[in-house]
Amino acid sequence: MPKYLVVSTSGNPDSNSRRMGRIAFDQLKKAKADCEWLDISELGLPLCDADACYTQPAARKLNALIEAADAILVATPVYNYDVSAAAKNMVELTGSSWEGKIVGFLCAAGGMSSYMSVMAFANSLMLDFRCTIIPRFVYATGDAFDADELKDNKVAERIKELAGEVIRYGQALRG
Repeated sequence: MPKYLVVSTSGNPDSNSRRMGRIAFDQLKKAKADCEWLDISELGLPLCDADACYTQPAARKLNALIEAADAILVATPVYNYDVSAAAKNMVELTGSSWEGKIVGFLCAAGGMSSYMSVMAFANSLMLDFRCTIIPRFVYATGDAFDADELKDNKVAERIKELAGEVIRYGQALRG
């Protein structure tokens, strides 16, 4: 049975990307998938220094979770036309543990003009670690939310579709 991991990479306690990740995680649980939730803001990860950072307990825990997953949904905010620095740090700390993983994205941003910003990150995962990138990612702006609630039904449907796709890809991987 494939293992799925949903990772929130936001440091903001009022994060819309985290909300999107939680909705996707709930969809996976509803489908009875073997899934785990990880909020990296709770780990106290070190910054990658290409040296002692890899031996830190939080980095080792993150590495083990990435390594154990077959498919990973990354919930990330978009800042300055790119995924969060925490998302990039996560990959730098875990490196080859991403090899061969299936990866999907849930992105929250301030406006519609940065909807393609996840592609450089996706390309890095695909080219460096031979990840299979699910070509259906979810992008939402703050307009999709009303306080703590997702109010945009189209975004909610896209999250549900992405969760279904990650299950489908995971099952195909495990054949």
